[in-house]
Amino acid sequence: MDPMRQAKTPVTALAGPYGHPLHPAIVAVPIGSWIATVVFDLGSRVVGDGEFLARGSRWLIALGVLGALAAAVFGFLDFLAIPAGTPAFRRAVVHLSLNLGVTAAYVVNFLLPDDHAPRVGWGLIALSLVSLAALAVSGYLGGKLAYRYGVRVADETTQLEGYQDSPATEKEET
Repeated sequence: MDPMRQAKTPVTALAGPYGHPLHPAIVAVPIGSWIATVVFDLGSRVVGDGEFLARGSRWLIALGVLGALAAAVFGFLDFLAIPAGTPAFRRAVVHLSLNLGVTAAYVVNFLLPDDHAPRVGWGLIALSLVSLAALAVSGYLGGKLAYRYGVRVADETTQLEGYQDSPATEKEET
């Protein structure tokens, strides 16, 4: 099998069917949770008693970590489909490494704060912001893997089905 076709084909049905990988759908959970975490963190600094926001932030961090672990399972299955030694593989290694680092940073962020602190400390907010910046770089690389290199994306022959007129469409137009 040629290397590009190999990167488009799931290594197992668990990774999602051909042309419809599960990893990109699941990454919305940690990304959304961790963006909301920063909002809650900053909100805890603004309101009078921000303890409820600080507590909510910790729940969002935990949800994001769990979501990241789930996304990592499916992302790793996609990673296994990429032939070693290719530019796509090298980008995938950086993408994977950044995501592991970001997840580890959020685990640290979860473990550090006091459960009853009235607000989130500036150090933890800085850690969240740096983590989000790294996540943005990783997301850019993930987008490049999918949209530039076509990892786990259906090939152009399959995509062509969405651009051909069907007989029913031609009858409706006349």
